[in-house]
Amino acid sequence: MNTFYDALETRKPEERESESLSSFQIQLAHVKAHTLHGAAYSDFHPADINSMTDLAALPLIRKTDLMAMQSKRKPFGGLTPNHMEDVKYIFASPGPIYELSTGRADFFRSARALFAAGFRKKDIVINCFSYHLTPAGNMFDSGAHALGCPVIPAGVGQTELQVRTIADLKPAGYIGTPSFLKLIIEKSEELAVDISSIKKALVTAEALPPSLRQYFLDKGILVYQCYGTADLGIVAYESEAQEGMIVDEGVILEIVSPGTGEPVAEGDVGEIVVSTLNPDYPLIRYATGDLSAILPGASSCGRTASRIKGWMGRSDQSAKVKGMFIHPHQVAEVTKRFDSITAARVVIDSVDHVDQFKFLVEVSSDSEGLSESIDKAIREVFKLRGQTEIVAENMIPRDGLQIEDIRKFD
Repeated sequence: MNTFYDALETRKPEERESESLSSFQIQLAHVKAHTLHGAAYSDFHPADINSMTDLAALPLIRKTDLMAMQSKRKPFGGLTPNHMEDVKYIFASPGPIYELSTGRADFFRSARALFAAGFRKKDIVINCFSYHLTPAGNMFDSGAHALGCPVIPAGVGQTELQVRTIADLKPAGYIGTPSFLKLIIEKSEELAVDISSIKKALVTAEALPPSLRQYFLDKGILVYQCYGTADLGIVAYESEAQEGMIVDEGVILEIVSPGTGEPVAEGDVGEIVVSTLNPDYPLIRYATGDLSAILPGASSCGRTASRIKGWMGRSDQSAKVKGMFIHPHQVAEVTKRFDSITAARVVIDSVDHVDQFKFLVEVSSDSEGLSESIDKAIREVFKLRGQTEIVAENMIPRDGLQIEDIRKFD
């Protein structure tokens, strides 16, 4: 069995940096020549980018920028070459933000992460990421197909049907969130149905604390995790060494001081900023809002790319719940629908490794059906199910915090 996906993974670091910078110069020239967004880089010349530190001169793009750009230039904000015939899918993420994929093989670069997690040609895999509007399902389908793996497009929900499908088709691997894998295991035990064909899994979108990883290992499933976003695709992934996450070969990753875009020292925590080298959807210095840090040295698995510690929180008050980002402005959007709400806060906890979403409110008057009405608004605004809890006056601190994450990942 091959240890590495390709020769790119074992390049000397100086060789990788030189080739990545050369690819970045080509990408920047491509953006300037072929996209409407290229005007934003009129003062920058590709030949001037000769080191990773030179990248800091270029502007950052944030999710809020994408929303503003797309509202002016639909559907993709002028970021793509104007060749709609190349677009195969258009996805919608909360915001809204529209993403795309083209016919380019492994468009989201998930094959490398799947390979590192042990997925191989002819392995049947069950993909339990959503196929509804968001790109997650397609993101991993494209990588599995690049490896030659047949895919069961399961999506989320219907755990009993999923369990019986696994028992019949005997997939070797699972792709999805760790919490849903745990639900599938629990349902199989409840039904006394054998799903032991699953020996490996690639998970993302949620935390994977050591206790949960050990739970899966005790069930005979070796679980790896990866990190990515709907806009960028896969950015970093675990290998068998499980020593942080290895940066994908198709991106350039920086760790910068939040709010400044300036690089931080190796080992310091900062915001993850990523530039993709895919000319179909070229994002240059996309600031994710996620925090991490570069680990020193290379992985003991033999891959020589930089490693990050993994997801270490958000640089703002946003949080990820059941694979979905939630933002402070959504708290305000729910609150303004009800005149009686005088204060509100989202509290996120985890019970048995399953995210819990609680919407605390103080109200001037509690009318019949108010909690149910707020629950409905939560589903509409956050696209998640939450529980409304009406608390006494002044129980919510007036400290400016709208989203409180009290999960403990241990």
